[in-house]
Amino acid sequence: MKILAIDTALNAVSACVLERGAPLPEASETIAMQRGHAEALLPLIDRVIAQVEGGFSALGRVAVTVGPGSFTGLRVGIAAARAIGIARDIPVVGVSTLAALAAPLIVMGKPGLIAAAIDARHGNVYFAAFGPDGRAIVLPRVASAREAVRLLGSGPVRIVGSGAPMLAIEAWTAHLSAEVTGSAAPDIAFVARLGLLADPAAAPPRPLYLKAPDAKPQEAPVPLAPA
Repeated sequence: MKILAIDTALNAVSACVLERGAPLPEASETIAMQRGHAEALLPLIDRVIAQVEGGFSALGRVAVTVGPGSFTGLRVGIAAARAIGIARDIPVVGVSTLAALAAPLIVMGKPGLIAAAIDARHGNVYFAAFGPDGRAIVLPRVASAREAVRLLGSGPVRIVGSGAPMLAIEAWTAHLSAEVTGSAAPDIAFVARLGLLADPAAAPPRPLYLKAPDAKPQEAPVPLAPA
């Protein structure tokens, strides 16, 4: 089975097609960007699919990162994944951004915890921690860097994601052995691998926001009294 993986959760737009059991994607592309995900995604998917024998008809599943991440980015990726799933009548699964960040470190099999942390602003991080066997130790949440470090116990810990430097400083202050490693955005090949492992019934393509948006809708203006 071939899976199309899509990631627009953070500061990149990525897609790849991976066949189950294959060591590398058949086609893959990633563009680093902070804005413009909506305009970049569909042309990028078209370029990736153009490299795949059979095109869209060869796909058996779609995976998409569901957060935490950018509100706009998540909506763009999930909408595209759902549309492709409906058009091809194939399952669409959601993949946690934090799990995708941690996955390359988990497969290394080194001892100690793996923490995935995404900068949530105002001194907070979106955060999850995993054991060396991939078992979730701390479920995804938004927390202050200090609270996140307290949840890590005595370490050692390897930290990945855009919130890793902030978390590492707090860990070092608490005399916890911590190493910053990996990238700030998920490796799209691991999004695909996690998507192949996911149960469609238990991993819906639904946004995982963890907190309300910073932007608030404007209040309606108070009408002026008649003169």
